[in-house]
Amino acid sequence: MSEHNKGVLNAIVAYACWGVFPLYWKLLEQVTSMEILLSRVIWSFLFTTLFILLIGQRKNLLQDIRFLWANQKQFWSLFVASIVISINWFTYIWAVTHEQVLQSSLGYYINPLISVLFGMLIFREKLSRATIIAVSIAGVGVAVMTFSAGTVPYIAITMAISFSIYGVLKKTIQLDAARGLAIETLFMLPVALIYYVYIWNSNEVHFLQGDIKTNLLLMGGGIITAIPLVLFAKGAHRIPLYLMGFIQFLSPTITLFLGVLLFKEPFTKLEFFTFGCIWIAIVIFSASKFIEAKRRYQTA
Repeated sequence: MSEHNKGVLNAIVAYACWGVFPLYWKLLEQVTSMEILLSRVIWSFLFTTLFILLIGQRKNLLQDIRFLWANQKQFWSLFVASIVISINWFTYIWAVTHEQVLQSSLGYYINPLISVLFGMLIFREKLSRATIIAVSIAGVGVAVMTFSAGTVPYIAITMAISFSIYGVLKKTIQLDAARGLAIETLFMLPVALIYYVYIWNSNEVHFLQGDIKTNLLLMGGGIITAIPLVLFAKGAHRIPLYLMGFIQFLSPTITLFLGVLLFKEPFTKLEFFTFGCIWIAIVIFSASKFIEAKRRYQTA
């Protein structure tokens, strides 16, 4: 399998995982969004670091830390990445546990549009005519939904911008995916531990204070957080940002179906219009890529 195809596969699996995340976080509705976030940071660090040690990459991890310290630009890029992904995690968790699954879906629909824009402005990635048309159609759908609601969708916008910035930063950092995630969570670990002690003393903690199921779910949040992020990082280094942006539509589509069919959130004609625009855009984009690949194969 070529590096490009591996990148596409990694991205698809990562976004499919993120698409079904509401099923997991719904099981923790009794836990505050902040505690879930702190648990994700702590257990993501522990499980990722343990994985690195088990596969014998302790020296590599230390070398990465020394490399980052010697290359301050990448050091601070990863530091900022850890902050914006934490913001994204908290916003997403809050949305899912407060019956705003469709808002989170909208956020990840807007996200690819911003990713395409960042790819063009920052990495000077060239867009084909079909890609421009597809982005325009998707943008119309999202814009109509956004402005017709009558209020600014803060949840969706926060999620979209934070994850787009994270994607740009990860693309510029040359680190192994698993070790990069371990260092990311290490940046946030002291804050997470200190804040956890604070809420523990305020009797707002569920970990080790409730049933075994809740404890295991909070710990498991670290594992399910680490897996798609590692896959995302691998995919981001192997494929163009605009392609990563369109694969991202998989996640909000899955989330949208969960919100409407399983969680019974309202799905009006307005949502249907937006959904239709985005899928038309995906069809146009996919068809153009298929034609381009076929032409390359015929001329090879």
